[in-house]
Amino acid sequence: MGMTRRAVILVTNDDGVHSQGIIALFSAMKELGDAYIVAPDRERSAVSHALTLHRPLKAEERSEHIYAVNGTPTDCVAIGVNKILPEKPALIVSGINKGGNVGDDITYSGTVSAAIEGAIMGIPSFAVSIAGEKNFHFDTAAYYSIEIAKYVLEKSLPYDTLLNVNLPNVKKENIHGVKFTRQGKRIYDNAIQETYDPKGEKHFWIGGGTPYWEHGEDTDINAVQKGYVSITPIHLDLTNYSALEFLQKTLFPVHKQA
Repeated sequence: MGMTRRAVILVTNDDGVHSQGIIALFSAMKELGDAYIVAPDRERSAVSHALTLHRPLKAEERSEHIYAVNGTPTDCVAIGVNKILPEKPALIVSGINKGGNVGDDITYSGTVSAAIEGAIMGIPSFAVSIAGEKNFHFDTAAYYSIEIAKYVLEKSLPYDTLLNVNLPNVKKENIHGVKFTRQGKRIYDNAIQETYDPKGEKHFWIGGGTPYWEHGEDTDINAVQKGYVSITPIHLDLTNYSALEFLQKTLFPVHKQA
């Protein structure tokens, strides 16, 4: 009897091909299948779903099954799936990101956008992030990534849906459990800083500021703050259906012909 064929798994991120997080995730996914890294050659945080159209891209094989691309996470998924991997992957996992991707941060996140690209291609995908600033517990995130990947490989995911996974930065034994959550709301106050160059000319620096968030019990932010792993199903269809119905009835109501 021949050997059972192993699932092909694409691992990517936005922190770069040499990030500790992606190496931990790659090692974890190798337990489940034939894993490949196709990731940016340098940090590409907060690039969202950017796709490089103005220049050619190069994929460099750094070592066996590890490729660096001089582009965005979305570029990496597109090139990896279509040109590098031996077959269409059964799963795409993006991470492990150094820093949380909760609330409105997911709209900026290159980590989440890589999983979005996978979902657009019809490939079950999820993103994994640790809500911390230093001394990251990648082993905790790797453990839960394996458990989630096992489920997805066996059961798949709903159509046009990816998972956004966020973990508190703690040891595995200090995780209180898993919560299935909705995307919360986080706004940064004073996130645009003014600075001056040696000539006295004013410049602006985007980043930092004080975050404010809504405290809904079922939000991703609340779950992580209370020590739980947050799993948020994200749907690609951004239509607000209740608003659609309201506008159809009130903005340009359709009048039947006499």
